[in-house]
Amino acid sequence: MKTQVAKKDEVVRDWFLVDADSKVLGRIATEIANVLRGKNKPIFTPSVDTGDFVVVVNAEKIALTGKKLSDKMYYSHSEYPGGLKSITAGKLLDKKPEDLIRKAVKGMLPKNKLARHMLNKLKVYAGPVHPHSAQQPKTLDI
Repeated sequence: MKTQVAKKDEVVRDWFLVDADSKVLGRIATEIANVLRGKNKPIFTPSVDTGDFVVVVNAEKIALTGKKLSDKMYYSHSEYPGGLKSITAGKLLDKKPEDLIRKAVKGMLPKNKLARHMLNKLKVYAGPVHPHSAQQPKTLDI
């Protein structure tokens, strides 16, 4: 028997809807990363983007366990001397809750050129309303 290798043009992409209301950030991020990579499909190929689109709603109501709201830090650098900036997970949740989920999922994707294409298929919204109802997303239970 020969191994089937998926081709970029043959991949059929579905849309999934995830409600992040009172879900733990890490647990929801692993499931989203698996769907974005396509690991839930029988045609999964590591070198081809076989994943589906994921729409996440209610990002502002995500839960973090323990003292992560005050202790977990996110860092960025402006590439200038002394340009290191840091923000706690609690402040990031208040300011941009979409980025909290996007950063968690990005860390669980492979560190290669395909990760950017996979991350572009992730749509995150702070509230319950999203503009992707025309794609008729299926609900993904986590």
